[in-house]
Amino acid sequence: MDLVTFFRQSKVLIVAGKGGVGKSTVSATMALASARAGLSALIVDLEGKTAIRTAFGLEGSLDYEEVLLHSSEAGAARARRITPDDALLEYLADHGLKRVSKRLVSSGALEVVATAIPGIRDILVLGKIKQLERREIADVIIVDAPATGHAMTFLTSASGLLEAARSGPVRTQAQEVVEFLSDPSRCRVILVTLPEEMPVAESIETAYQLEDRAGVTLGPVVVNGCLEPLPPAVTLSESNRKSLLDSLHGPFNFTGSETIKIIPSADLLEGMAQAAAFHDHRRIQQIEQRQRLAEELPLPQLHLPYLFRPSSGLNELHALAESLSRGIAGMPDPAGKADDASNMSDMSGVPGRKATEL
Repeated sequence: MDLVTFFRQSKVLIVAGKGGVGKSTVSATMALASARAGLSALIVDLEGKTAIRTAFGLEGSLDYEEVLLHSSEAGAARARRITPDDALLEYLADHGLKRVSKRLVSSGALEVVATAIPGIRDILVLGKIKQLERREIADVIIVDAPATGHAMTFLTSASGLLEAARSGPVRTQAQEVVEFLSDPSRCRVILVTLPEEMPVAESIETAYQLEDRAGVTLGPVVVNGCLEPLPPAVTLSESNRKSLLDSLHGPFNFTGSETIKIIPSADLLEGMAQAAAFHDHRRIQQIEQRQRLAEELPLPQLHLPYLFRPSSGLNELHALAESLSRGIAGMPDPAGKADDASNMSDMSGVPGRKATEL
């Protein structure tokens, strides 16, 4: 599947997952990948974190006003923050109640109004996202959702209000939000997980709960932090240990003008062997968890590598975007034909389909 087709399947992608799995990094990665494909992307942050700007090599947190994160001849990535208070003030202003909104701010009653009805804060935010989607301000809107526990409430609040409210503007807004969330051409949820036992278990449970309670369509699962195989020489197996040792004893030309001879100690070689063995052991465990995820949650998987870097920035984000792009290219196209039979997502069905339908 080509990138443009993938990102145009739904106008809004809500990125959700357990805290600590890298949701914000994945949101930034998806925005950069879509921009590299010639599309305009808008990231919507709901918690005021610095991770989005940091991923693009910028400092500080996001505000209500849009900020440009990345721009090229192909496309662009922008971002903004949406809070319930700001969404309420804008809603009142749009409905001719600007004076009322100013009084709420000056009197300090804004928080009271925004929490007067259970779930209204989430409805306000989702209503604003729905408004951005209708205005088509970007080719794709990527929502960096709260951690799984709050995300469940966030995505099911509209259904709860729809059952509680008999009539009025609250019910109307809830109805529109439910229609928005349940339309796969407008919205999909992208779950993010790590290839570890607890995050995988929580992702599987969350996926089915979201389908049952929120009625959303699930896209592919992004498995973040996947270890890649080591080069054969680094594994230091018995068969290649001697050849590696002989090569390290030889001269290396590092600068083009100086030749340096490296003679490693036995302790260094043993440490490298232990590190390689640990790496391979962890990678086997990760593969087992990815297979478990594929068996219990029949959705396509997109794998992002673990980057061994002391810090992350735009260069690392480009590396992740490249990996994501390769994964999407190997996914089945909308007709169900896979481009790359070796991609693990081929085991899991058609993207965008509900898990219960596969």
